[in-house]
Amino acid sequence: MLSYVTSKGAVVAMTKCLARELGSAGIRANCLAPGFTMSEGVKDQPEWVEAGKATIASRCLRREQTPDDLTGALEYLLSADSDFMTGQTMIVDGGSVMH
Repeated sequence: MLSYVTSKGAVVAMTKCLARELGSAGIRANCLAPGFTMSEGVKDQPEWVEAGKATIASRCLRREQTPDDLTGALEYLLSADSDFMTGQTMIVDGGSVMH
């Protein structure tokens, strides 16, 4: 898990740096931070499926997260509705982590 968790932190830090460096050119940089998502790749790993069951208990919305749960947030970030948003991390995890 070390490399997985470290890479997530790196993406968040890179997003903030890109927003600072590219904002003057009108370029936005945001990232989407999904919770544990029951994707096809996860389903192939029995130990990950078990870990996912434990994750459900930490969520306000007590169910598995699927790739489709990320679509609306991604569409928002790609749309003109988010034109004045940059350097942000949008967490989509069913209420597991709250800021």
